[in-house]
Amino acid sequence: MFFMRHLIRFLPLISLLLLLIASTSYGSPGNRKTGRSSVFSLFNLKERSKFWSEAVIRSDFDDLETTTVEQSSVLNFTKAGNVANYLQILEVEHMYLPVPVNFIFIGFEGSGNQAFKLHAEEIERWFTKIDHIFEHTRIPQPEEVLSSFYRNRIYKSHQHHFPLVSHLNYNFSVHAIQTSEKVNSIFEHAIGVFSRKDDTNHTRHDGLWQVDVDMMDVLFTSLVEYLDLESAYNIFVMNPKRDARRGKYGYRRGLSESEINFLKEDKSLQDKILRSGSVTDNALAIWSAMDKVKRPLYKKHPMAKFSWTITEETEMIEWYDSCLNALNNVERLSEKKDVADIIQAKVVQLLNGKNEDMKLQWMKDLKSGDLSGVHAECLTDTWIGKDRWAFIDLSAGPFSWGPAVGGEGVRTELTLPNVEKTIGAVAEITEEEAEDHLQEAIQEKFAAFGDKDHQAIDILLAEIDIYELFAFKHCWGRRVKLSLCEELDERMHDLKTELESFEKDDSVESHKQKAVDALKRMENWNLFSDIAYEHSHNYTVARDTFLAHMGATLWGSMRHIISPSIADGAFHHYEKISFQLFFITQEKVQNIKSLPVDINAITGGLSSLLLPSQKPMFSQHMLPLSEDPALAMAFSVSRRASAVPMLLVNGTFRRNVRSYLDSSILQHQLQRLSDHGSLKGSHALSRSTLEVPIFWFIHGEPLLVDKHYQAKALSDMVIVVQSDSSSWESHLQCNGQSLLWNLRRPIKAALAAVSEHIAGLLPLHLVYSQAHETAIEDWLWSVGCSPFSVTSQGWHISQFLSDTIARSYMLTTLEESIQQVNSAIHRLLAERTSAQSFKAFQAHERHLVDKYNYVVNRWKRISSIAGELRFVDALRLLSSLEDASNGFVEYVNTTVASLHQIHCTKQRKVKVEFDLTTIPAFLVVFFVLWLVLKPRRPKAKIN
Repeated sequence: MFFMRHLIRFLPLISLLLLLIASTSYGSPGNRKTGRSSVFSLFNLKERSKFWSEAVIRSDFDDLETTTVEQSSVLNFTKAGNVANYLQILEVEHMYLPVPVNFIFIGFEGSGNQAFKLHAEEIERWFTKIDHIFEHTRIPQPEEVLSSFYRNRIYKSHQHHFPLVSHLNYNFSVHAIQTSEKVNSIFEHAIGVFSRKDDTNHTRHDGLWQVDVDMMDVLFTSLVEYLDLESAYNIFVMNPKRDARRGKYGYRRGLSESEINFLKEDKSLQDKILRSGSVTDNALAIWSAMDKVKRPLYKKHPMAKFSWTITEETEMIEWYDSCLNALNNVERLSEKKDVADIIQAKVVQLLNGKNEDMKLQWMKDLKSGDLSGVHAECLTDTWIGKDRWAFIDLSAGPFSWGPAVGGEGVRTELTLPNVEKTIGAVAEITEEEAEDHLQEAIQEKFAAFGDKDHQAIDILLAEIDIYELFAFKHCWGRRVKLSLCEELDERMHDLKTELESFEKDDSVESHKQKAVDALKRMENWNLFSDIAYEHSHNYTVARDTFLAHMGATLWGSMRHIISPSIADGAFHHYEKISFQLFFITQEKVQNIKSLPVDINAITGGLSSLLLPSQKPMFSQHMLPLSEDPALAMAFSVSRRASAVPMLLVNGTFRRNVRSYLDSSILQHQLQRLSDHGSLKGSHALSRSTLEVPIFWFIHGEPLLVDKHYQAKALSDMVIVVQSDSSSWESHLQCNGQSLLWNLRRPIKAALAAVSEHIAGLLPLHLVYSQAHETAIEDWLWSVGCSPFSVTSQGWHISQFLSDTIARSYMLTTLEESIQQVNSAIHRLLAERTSAQSFKAFQAHERHLVDKYNYVVNRWKRISSIAGELRFVDALRLLSSLEDASNGFVEYVNTTVASLHQIHCTKQRKVKVEFDLTTIPAFLVVFFVLWLVLKPRRPKAKIN
């Protein structure tokens, strides 16, 4: 007891002595080395890191299977600096999706317009300059898509769901195909057979002609199927020879304005068409029934940056004979028909054709006897087909369309390259005109000399300059050589001989030097011979200008119709889409069949927006404003009026007062009703079903949405307005005429708005520009019978649009996967390595690498399948990609958490070193302890 009491009293002194002794022998753990991690893309085009490189997918599992830990593994782990560097996993900057494209040239082998002939070297020289890698881009929500001058204004500071310039890039593989003369002859023949006068009252042939694009659709489809090109996007560039007896022509679906007026006035013709019923011997049926044969051009698309193929005459014989036979039959059927017969045959063709939009429109209007809502579609020289093809006809038109006033990127007569104004203008002067040009050049050149005397050498040099300039303009690039060029060639030889005489004679030194310089200049000249024309590198300025313009046009086709920009947002793939149709009327209607809407057309159009893997669901509701005060209040609060200034095509100024619904106010009011449950659908909380509320307002007076639209897509609903006006003059024009909208039938606008809501599709004239950091417009490809075309009234969903919808779902999932993986990799980059955490990390390494490899394998698989345009198969892999990405992120979090436990545990270790001072130190300590703790003698107690 006595001993313990003294020990406690002197414990601070003992601790102090121990600390003093040990202060010289404690070891320090040292400083950790920090490794720097540079972030590169696993998917870029650099030599060291390509997406398809095997280094991306780790497979070195042999080290993980061993039980002994080698010193070098620990050393590598600690030297890596962080876990991501050790695993060689880097953040993803870009992922590339292959896109196969065929550019098919018809009439460029010498048999087309101006006998223009393209060579393989020219095509490769110019079209390899086309950018073959495009970033996928998104367009943010516009502040007001149409301002007073009809321009786009985009929020730049808006918070975006994804980057406007995506991690995902399109890698285009361009395959140029030059068809044979037989193919061009079939297309020239088809244009002649399927064309008719635009004006029924015009008797001469030099007027405007319209070509039936529905009939041409069959021809393009048959050629694509014959060559087995369905697994790629096909852009046809046509240069057919013009018919000298006819005037300008263009392509149109349906009837012209003159034909529609003729039909409106002839009631007996309308009755005759209705009594015709289903006719099987019409031209379209005969034309479509031609033999279906196939001769594949290639087994698989040559997925290269650029490749070139020429179809041989022998390869096209079967297709040529089949088309020629069908065309002759159609031509015989069309002989000796008057205007009424032609109109009847065309309308019957529409009623029995495959275009559901035209069929429903014409059948309903003919039965009602009211054709006021039928308007002629625009004549165009470009078209987007139903399948994966589009065409440009350089011999048609030119035409114009777009905003009437104040727009940008409008289609003008100079938008497309013109063979006649470039190639034809410089290559087809006559012998007499060539002589006149030469005489003018001589007079202009020697007029500059004046009356002063000039040396002979100066006159020779001036003559050489004249001939050189003339040769470049009129001798190179001609199909038929001028005899004047041959004469000048002989004269050039004489000039060369005279210059050599100056060089040899003892003439003035300055004259001699001029002659030497001129001879050096002429040394490699061959200005007038045939070799100069045939040489592959000798291109005229006209040809280069034409090819550059053509390259820019084809670049635009890839940007606008193959890989267009989509709206900013996350658009996911759902197995089912439930369309909740709310028809809102002023007064109560007995049943839904009494509404002035075509339910079959609406449901059919909405169903066409879905992919084969999706199932549509419909529910219709009638909501009369007279019986729903809350809804009536929402409608009244959002209804506003605006004075809209308009400049018409003819230059007339007009001030329109428009009644419209403010979409923001209406959305807010409808959301409040939905929160109370009155407008909420039965699938609102389902994870496999997307519910799309469509509020269809039916109003008597003209009513729009946000001043300019018939329908508007919002974040959680779609708003459509329908009015009684059948001919509303819009802000758009084509070929000098205002485009009229039928406000009674807003199905086209509704489908465009719904497709934007579910998949982010936007009008084809809009595309995001990185240079402007906003959307820009190009109206060239606003064609075809799609909901986004302003030149047609149709609403058919082409394969281009269907692929864009599927690609939108796929890109959303890929973008989210990349963001998830990058965030996980960022955590691994921040997790430092140490020798203490190596054993704990080894327990997770194999599973971590496995999960990362599985994500990369999903990316690779989806990209490969999408490159074959099998989007339905690619969409089936999205759920497994989501699971793989989530699994990788979760396991990274688990791994990092386990390593944190080791880092947070303090590792203390006393390291005692024995030297000459150690033993004396211990002796001193023991002596002090003995003095303190030794027992003392008891003292006698004296009272």
